[in-house]
Amino acid sequence: MKIAIVNYGSGNLHSVYKSFQKANTNLNSSWCIEVTNDPKVISEADKLVLPGVGSYADCKNSIQKIDGLFESMEDFVLNKKKCFMGICVGMQLLADSSDEFGKHKGFGWVSGSIVKLPKYKSYKIPHMGWNEVEFNQHDLFNSVNQKTDFYFVHSFYFQTNQSNHVLATTNYPDKITAAVIKDNIFGTQFHPEKSHENGIKIIENFINWSL
Repeated sequence: MKIAIVNYGSGNLHSVYKSFQKANTNLNSSWCIEVTNDPKVISEADKLVLPGVGSYADCKNSIQKIDGLFESMEDFVLNKKKCFMGICVGMQLLADSSDEFGKHKGFGWVSGSIVKLPKYKSYKIPHMGWNEVEFNQHDLFNSVNQKTDFYFVHSFYFQTNQSNHVLATTNYPDKITAAVIKDNIFGTQFHPEKSHENGIKIIENFINWSL
């Protein structure tokens, strides 16, 4: 059984890989964790992870420049309907569009748009650091206490078109999306790989997640 972590030049690949390895060890499981941009490897994987650090447009363009990469991901998620996890910009790319430095078309896998965080005098942008997350009951948050802090770094957030696609929220100071869910698709605005034991627990739950 293989979990593929997509390598398209995103800056946090090492920490994501190490966190998945740690979670795999904690579970005493035999999953193979592989970092790859090979469409064939992705197509044959059992679960897929899309990390993301940087601007929306840069991340999307980097994926599209690798021959067959996006097509293999889309087939994996929409046709094969295997378990997928997007992290930060990797989650934001799932939307229909983004307003980050222009108007950009997204993957359209989860209906909604990426919009700028509202400005408030006492709240800095980017939103950087630890923030409390509230979540709906779901296997992906098993053994995680309600109102647990997770690590965020972002200036834009996912404004979903359907409320049932919001799995978790945080306040900054308005309530914004912290995680999305749609069938086999899961995404977090926060960085589980930077969120210590609570983040590792989310990753463990993803490794165990079955549809």
